[in-house]
Amino acid sequence: MGAGVSSMVGPEGDGGGHQTGLGDIPESCVAEVMLRLDPPEICALARLGRVFRGAAEADFVWEAKLPDNYRYMMKVSSEERKDGSWDKMNKKEIFAKLCRPNPFDGGAKEFWLEKWKSQVCMSISSKALAITGIDDRRYWNHIPSDESRFHTVAYLQQIWWFEVDGDIEFQFPPGTYSLYFRLYLGRPTKRLGLRSCSPEHIHGWDIKPVRFHVSTSDGQQAVSKQFLRGAGTWIHYHAGDFTVQDSSSITKVKFSMTQIDCTHTKGGLCVDCVYIYPKGFRKQLFPVHT
Repeated sequence: MGAGVSSMVGPEGDGGGHQTGLGDIPESCVAEVMLRLDPPEICALARLGRVFRGAAEADFVWEAKLPDNYRYMMKVSSEERKDGSWDKMNKKEIFAKLCRPNPFDGGAKEFWLEKWKSQVCMSISSKALAITGIDDRRYWNHIPSDESRFHTVAYLQQIWWFEVDGDIEFQFPPGTYSLYFRLYLGRPTKRLGLRSCSPEHIHGWDIKPVRFHVSTSDGQQAVSKQFLRGAGTWIHYHAGDFTVQDSSSITKVKFSMTQIDCTHTKGGLCVDCVYIYPKGFRKQLFPVHT
């Protein structure tokens, strides 16, 4: 305590000397502390003053927060947008841009970084999925929806053979990821500006469960069976998990949901997209069936 007091008074002990404060901490020391914080905490500290703002701009601070393969992600994004602006950005700006949705594969897929732990999240539009019968309007239609990040969903009226397949090839950072199908029983509508659900085509989902399957190029497999329930609500159905060990190589993930028991028809279902999240991430923020 005595040392702390003596540092704030003059050499004669009369209190006339320079009083130290947060602004007197060396910027390099502040930057070393920031290396041990998560990105939102760094941004909060930057508001404390000039020294903290300067430390929060340091490239080495933000490079430590970026995934090891962030240059691959920059390449994927720039190829889609034909955008050379990445070359002019510092590491903080690169991190910020990677935290926003980055479309690829013709805009049918998006990836972004989760800002706390710099893990990859991804969404895959229904238009990027292989859906049996999608070109036959007796069975399926693409309908506009402001409840989808892709502004369109695939709507099933009725079919005997229900099968939806997809795949993704990407350099995922190491970790365990969960894959979800975002589904809605019924047809979303609006009346007088209020959202409502048209249930007229819903049938067949309570007879047999839907089979979800996830596999990877290194031999991982996950299978689950679930009944589709909850008309009028967008629900994320957990299809399975997969683990990535090496971020320097491409991981190919295949996924599907099927209900191919042809003893009955099924219908009244919207397929929005597939989400891939770090395992456990945001699970509390949306309804999930597992």
